Amino acid sequence: MKKVTAHDVARLAEVSQSAVSRTFTPGASVAPETRERIEIAARKLGYRPNAIARSLITRRSRIIGLVMSYLENQFYPVVIERLCQALQQDGYHVLLFISETEDADNVLADILQYQVDGIVMASTTLSSALANDCQNAGIPVVLFNRVAQMGAMGAFSTSSVTSQNREGGRLVGELLVRTGHRRIAWLAGAENASTSRDRGAGLLDALGAAGLPLHARGVGHYDFAEARRAILEMFSDTANQPDAVFVANDHMAIAVLETLRTDLGLQVPRDVSVVGFDNVPQAAWPSFDLTTVQQNIEQMVDATRTLLFDQIGGQVMARSVDVPCVLVERGTVRVREAAETGAAPKSPQRKRKTT
Repeated sequence: MKKVTAHDVARLAEVSQSAVSRTFTPGASVAPETRERIEIAARKLGYRPNAIARSLITRRSRIIGLVMSYLENQFYPVVIERLCQALQQDGYHVLLFISETEDADNVLADILQYQVDGIVMASTTLSSALANDCQNAGIPVVLFNRVAQMGAMGAFSTSSVTSQNREGGRLVGELLVRTGHRRIAWLAGAENASTSRDRGAGLLDALGAAGLPLHARGVGHYDFAEARRAILEMFSDTANQPDAVFVANDHMAIAVLETLRTDLGLQVPRDVSVVGFDNVPQAAWPSFDLTTVQQNIEQMVDATRTLLFDQIGGQVMARSVDVPCVLVERGTVRVREAAETGAAPKSPQRKRKTT
C-alpha cells in the first residue's frame, strides 16, 4: 500500500505543500479555513506527519532530553509528570535518560545523538567541559533543582532553576528554635549537591542567630538505606541524642521517621522532632504527617520552560532562577513554648499551612 505523503494531502486540499507542513508544525501560522481543509484531507487519506522528515527540514527535532537520577525520590516522578505535560502543550516531546550517578557526563554523548533541541538535567550535574560542548553545539542546558557552576568570568555557564534552598533551611531552623529545641541535628544529602549545601547553610544561619551550635551532623546521600544507617549512628549515644533532626529531603525524612519509630522505639514528635524538604505527596499521608518545606514545582517548571525556549530562540546568556519556598507545618514537630527554655519567644515567620 502506497504511503500517503504531504504532497497527496496538498493536492486533495488544493493548497501548497508548505501549507500542509505548517499545519502540522506546532506554533506555525495557518489561516483557520486552510487548516480545516488540510485536516479534513489528512483524515480522509489517513495521513500522518513524519516528525523525522520535518526535523531534517526545520533542523529542529522538537525533542527535549531529560536526564535524571534518584528516581526513587518521590519528588522527581511529580517533576517528570508536570514537565512532560508542560512541554507537550508547547509541541515538544521528552526523551528520558537515567544517570546512575549525579555526574551525567556518561549519558550526555547518547543524548546528543538524538539531535535534541535542549536538555534539562534534574538531580544531576555535568562538567564545565561538557557544558561548553553543549553551548558550542547550540544546545541549551537547564539544571533543575541544582545550581550551575560559575564560569571563569563570574557568570553562570549553564542556566539553572532552584528553590530558595538556603531560605528554606533558615525557616526550618527558626521553627525548631522557636518551638524550644536545643539539640538540633542536620542530616545532609549528597555532599557535592548544591541543594544539600544550601539547605544546611540556612539551618546554620538560624542556629547562629539564636546562639546555638549544630548538635550533630550525618550524611544520607539522598538514599533511603543510607539515611537509616546515618540516623542509627547519630542516635547511638543514648545520653546525648538530638531533640530535632532537619533532613535534606522528604525521601530520607520518611526513612528517618521509620527508623526512629521502629528501630529505636522513639515517639515523633514527643521524643524527637523531624522536618523534611520538598513536600512530596506522601508527606501529607496521616502515617507520616511530615512537617516540611514545599518546593513550588509549577513555578520551577514554568521557569525551566522559559529558560529553554529563550535560549532555543537565540538568547545565549545563561541565567539562574530562584523560586520561593514555604514552610508546611504538620505533626512531626513538637510544639513547646520557648519560654520553657528561657529563650525569648519569637513571632512565627510563616502562617501554618495545611494540605
